Amino acid sequence: MMKKILVICGPTATGKTGLGIKLAKKFSGEIVSFDSRQVYQGMDIGTGKEIQNSKFKIQNLGKGIKIGYYLISGVRIWLYDVVAPDYRFNAADYYQVALPVIKDIWRHDKLPILVGGTGFYLEALLEGMPTLGVPPDWSLRKKLEKESVEDLQKKLKKIAPFRWQKMNPSDRANPRRLIRALEVAAFGGKKEKDTKEFLGVKKEFCLDKEAVLKIGLKAPFPLLKKRIDQRVEERLKQGLLEEIEGLLAEGYRFDNSRLGETLAYQEWREWFEGKEQTVALRQEIIGTWKKHEYQYARRQITWFKKDKEIIWFDINDKNYQEKVAKLVEVWYDS
Repeated sequence: MMKKILVICGPTATGKTGLGIKLAKKFSGEIVSFDSRQVYQGMDIGTGKEIQNSKFKIQNLGKGIKIGYYLISGVRIWLYDVVAPDYRFNAADYYQVALPVIKDIWRHDKLPILVGGTGFYLEALLEGMPTLGVPPDWSLRKKLEKESVEDLQKKLKKIAPFRWQKMNPSDRANPRRLIRALEVAAFGGKKEKDTKEFLGVKKEFCLDKEAVLKIGLKAPFPLLKKRIDQRVEERLKQGLLEEIEGLLAEGYRFDNSRLGETLAYQEWREWFEGKEQTVALRQEIIGTWKKHEYQYARRQITWFKKDKEIIWFDINDKNYQEKVAKLVEVWYDS
């Protein structure tokens, strides 16, 4: 059978993992997460890992590569808990760990089901990127982090105008994306041609378009906001604050780990760093957290909309899961 990959993507709170598990059971698949925060160990509740009562198992994938998976409802879910919270995991790291996992799934004649909302990781894996081989330049990053978005934009336009032209409006307003673009330009040269010749474009999956099926889940934004609100409240009940407290006790801080840069965690910094823990402060933080989640969902929608290969399903449709399953069945058996 042809090697195939099923993708389930879309904004937060649309039920991607739940659908992925159902399809994995039906089509003998294994889930490979592409989420930029679920890779962090111990950051479970805030990132939405459904791992209660499930054990983490290490799998030897050959060539000295050992990566673990969770067995949830009888389905393997890969690429949770890959690194510690103080490691700066990026798209190049994701490429390096996802590749052997997918090859292992194929070796066992199963279907890899990529599930997540970090579009940049998905693009890096399926399309290949000329920047994957660029290592982080921490001294440069530290210097650039002090500059405003406007100054970063001016620098990039001047130093690497071809990169500026390729960025979408969201990326142009994102300081992390701008700094990364400047970092790549400094590493590989100022001309696009030089950069590509120096790095080479890494692309492992030479798959026909028919071999990859991309399913997108969407919802009217008022419904999405309601689902986000419900998830925020649920995660508080599940013990998010206790989880953060435990991570802080292990020595991680908001300024030396991903705690200070991750939704559901970063908002609680002032709660744990000296301010009086009042009811008013708690409600203020929860409101800010919800607002940040709405903004993140909008950014995800903007990112995935540019991919014309995605077939969208509205989760407001009661029969959407059955419709997805029928589409996957036709595609997988073809």
